[in-house]
Amino acid sequence: MMAPWKASRISKWARWPRTTRPLPSRPQLPQAEALLHADCGGKEVTCEISRYFLQARQEATVETAAWFITNVQVSGGGPSISMVMKTLGDAEKGAALHPTLNVPLSPQGTVPTAVEFQVTTQTPSLNLLLGSTASLHCGFSMAPGLDLTSVEWRQQHGGSGHLVYSWTTMGQGQAQREGATLDPEQLLMAGDATLTLPSLTVKDEGAYICQITTSLYQTQQIVQLHVQAAPKVRLSLVNEAHSHTLICSVTGYYPLDVTVTWIREELGGALVPVSDASFSSLRQSAAGTYSISSSLTADPGSAGATYTCHITHISLKDPLVANTWVAPQATEQGTAFGILFASSLFLLALLFLGLQRRQGKKEPGRSRLWP
Repeated sequence: MMAPWKASRISKWARWPRTTRPLPSRPQLPQAEALLHADCGGKEVTCEISRYFLQARQEATVETAAWFITNVQVSGGGPSISMVMKTLGDAEKGAALHPTLNVPLSPQGTVPTAVEFQVTTQTPSLNLLLGSTASLHCGFSMAPGLDLTSVEWRQQHGGSGHLVYSWTTMGQGQAQREGATLDPEQLLMAGDATLTLPSLTVKDEGAYICQITTSLYQTQQIVQLHVQAAPKVRLSLVNEAHSHTLICSVTGYYPLDVTVTWIREELGGALVPVSDASFSSLRQSAAGTYSISSSLTADPGSAGATYTCHITHISLKDPLVANTWVAPQATEQGTAFGILFASSLFLLALLFLGLQRRQGKKEPGRSRLWP
């Protein structure tokens, strides 16, 4: 097998083996426009070509034809295509041979080929929320005379892999993951082997390999599925005798990486980052999501201050924030003084009433002179 050849531009790839005349009966190249105009959109096209060896021998052509497999990937989440190409058998006698491939060259110095089989995906990478439904696209087309024999979807994650869904020529699909489906009618009529996964969980994350097998060829596409869960935040204030403790609880997020920062703002003052916050140990729920909390002792100053907890996570377009106002200590002292003053007034009122009663008791004992 020859070493794979890579190119970063489609123009370079175009100089490699390709058909030199229209073949309407051959598989059509999907997303051709996306490939041709990738440079205009600032995207790169990576192309890798290597020799392909048949699963079964085709006796009539094995002596004169050669096969190649081409993998084309558009950057930025663009389509990915794998094509099996066969050299055309109409080279002129005495034609020069390619020095490495040992196949006939055309007068223009190219190797004329035709696409025999192609497998593509429009969703090479997906980011979906926990509980949503995933549609992992996988499509294929093949030259006349070939028969579809099987379709397999496998998942790989954390160094291990397992079968998710399989379909054979018996027309029966077997799902190893609950709820996984593949439309057999679309598979046979439109070459659409898209896998649907409902109610995504953390365990569904990983690389999904769509492998299509025909009577002669086999190739595959890989779809990366990333599951995300957005965090929830709750900010609480615990008032103690001489301190205020703020607790920012961040719960139910996935994947693991999350950033929690604190901002302090006095009335009419600037925003000041707070660096002395502490963090609890990380907790993971049965569903696989994570939770953590951050706490700090607030310093409201003489005028009070607003504290804001900022959370950034890959599942969020904008940071999640929660804030609260912490009253100044002076307000509490004033309240205490008011209570003391009111208590003093109450005692004075009681004293005054007591004096009034004493004076009232003395009046009946006074003598009165009658004329």
